[in-house]
Amino acid sequence: MSQSQQQPALSKCPGCEEPPAAGDLFCGACGYDLSAVPARPGDRPTMALTVPPAAPEAAGAEAVRWPAAAETDSSDVPAPVHRPSDLPGTDSGGRPLAEQEQVQEQVQEPGTPGTPVGSAPVGSAPGPGPEPLGAPEPSAAAVRHDDRAGPDAAEHSGDFALAAPDPRTAEHAAAAATAPTAGGKVCVACRSGRVDPDGYCENCGHAQPRERDHMEQELDAVAAVSDRGLRHHRNEDSFAVSSTALPDGSPAVVAIVCDGVSSASRPDEASAAAANAANESLLESLPRGTHPQQAMHEAIVAASEAVNALAQEPAGAMEHDAHRHQNAPACTLVGAVMAGELLIVGWVGDSRVYWVPQDRSRPTARLTEDDSWAAQMVAAGLMNEAEAYADERAHAITGWLGADAYELEPHTAAFKPDRPGLVVVCTDGLWNYAESAEEMAAAVPADAQEHPLRGAQVLVGHALDGGGHDNVTVALLPFAVRPQGAGSACETV
Repeated sequence: MSQSQQQPALSKCPGCEEPPAAGDLFCGACGYDLSAVPARPGDRPTMALTVPPAAPEAAGAEAVRWPAAAETDSSDVPAPVHRPSDLPGTDSGGRPLAEQEQVQEQVQEPGTPGTPVGSAPVGSAPGPGPEPLGAPEPSAAAVRHDDRAGPDAAEHSGDFALAAPDPRTAEHAAAAATAPTAGGKVCVACRSGRVDPDGYCENCGHAQPRERDHMEQELDAVAAVSDRGLRHHRNEDSFAVSSTALPDGSPAVVAIVCDGVSSASRPDEASAAAANAANESLLESLPRGTHPQQAMHEAIVAASEAVNALAQEPAGAMEHDAHRHQNAPACTLVGAVMAGELLIVGWVGDSRVYWVPQDRSRPTARLTEDDSWAAQMVAAGLMNEAEAYADERAHAITGWLGADAYELEPHTAAFKPDRPGLVVVCTDGLWNYAESAEEMAAAVPADAQEHPLRGAQVLVGHALDGGGHDNVTVALLPFAVRPQGAGSACETV
C-alpha cells in the first residue's frame, strides 16, 4: 500500500497569494490546486569553500615594478628578450629569482649553460647541493619536471634545452633572405621582398601593379598621363611624346595617343606598338624636311603595319588565348605635331584632339571627326548629334588600325593658330566625361599651359571622378604664338 507524503502547509496561495485555510486542497479565492505545489526540499547546510591562505611575503618585500618595454627601432626589429631573472620576484618556493640565478651560475659547470641544479628528476632522491634559499624545509622543495639532477643530466636524457625563436625575429630573417639585390624591384606592400619575373613578391606574395597601370611623362613642351581607370583590369591605352628639330633648327613637338580595341586580342600590345611606330616614324621624317602633314600620314601607315605584324603569330602562340585567331590585335590612333607655326593632327578611330585657347573668352574647337557609327549617322543626316550619341551603337568604331580593318584611311589636317592655346590629345576615356569643346575647356585647369603635367593629371582625375569606366590617356601641348590680330582660332590648310 503506497503512502502519500503529507503536503506542507502553505502560508499563501501561489496563484493569488491569499492565505488558504488549514487542510484545503484548493484555494478558496482562485481555485488553485494546492496539492500540485511540490514539497520543499530538505535543508542542506551551505558549505563555505576554504580558500588557502596567501603565501607570506618576504620581509621588506615591495610590489613588483614592471620596467617599461624597450622601443623598437625604425626597421621594426624587436627589442631584446628579457629573462625571468631580469625582473624582481620570487619563484614557487619563495626564493628570489635573482638569488636563484646567482646560485645556478655558481654551481653549473662550463659548457652546460642553462642547466638548473638543486632539484632532482621525478622518482629519484635529491642529490647533494645547496639548499633552496627561503624554503620552509629542505624536503618541501618543489620538483619541476623540466629540471635536471646535475650538469650532465641533459646529456644522458637525450633532451636538449632549446629556446623558442621570436616570431618577429623569424619574420625579419625571412624578409632579409628575400631582400632584393641591387637594382631589383622592391615589393610595394611589404617594402622588403624581391619581385619575381611574374610580378609577385617572393616574401609576401603580393601582386605588384603593372607598369602601365599609371604612366606619366613630361618634356619641355609636352606632357602626358595614362591611367588604367576604375573598371578595367589592365591599361589598354598607350602614348608617346617626343621632340626633335626641323632642318632649319626650329623645334618640333610630337604627341601620339593610342587606344586598344577591347574586343580584339592583345589590345594593350596593339596600342603600344602603334604609338612607338608612329613616334619613331615622325622622329625620322621630320628632321629630313618632310612636310609635317605628310610625315603624320606616313606615321599612321607605319603604326598600322606594326599592328598588322602582331597578327602573324608563331606556332603555338595561340595556346593560351583561344580567341586570337578570331580577332586580330587592333587599336585607334590620334596624334599632334607642332612644327613652326603649324599644328598638324592625324587620326584613325574615335580618339580626339581639342583646341583650348589661352584666352577662355575665345571659342574652343574639336579638331577631329570620329570614325564611329554616331558620326556617320550625323554626317548622313539621318540623326542629329544628340540622338546619334544617345544610341547604344554610338561608340562602335568604323575605322581602326589592325589586320582585320576594312580599309586604312588616315585622316590628317593642318592648322595655323593665331593665338596661344593648349592642344588636348585624348582617348574616349576622357572625352566621354567632357564631350563638347566647351565642356573640355571647362575641365582644363587655368594654369595648364604653364604646367602641362599638372593639367594632364587634373584631366585624368576628372575622368576618374566621373566614374573611370575606361582607360584614360591625355597629352597636353602648349602652343605659344605671338598674336597677329583678330581672326579665327585656327585655320585649316
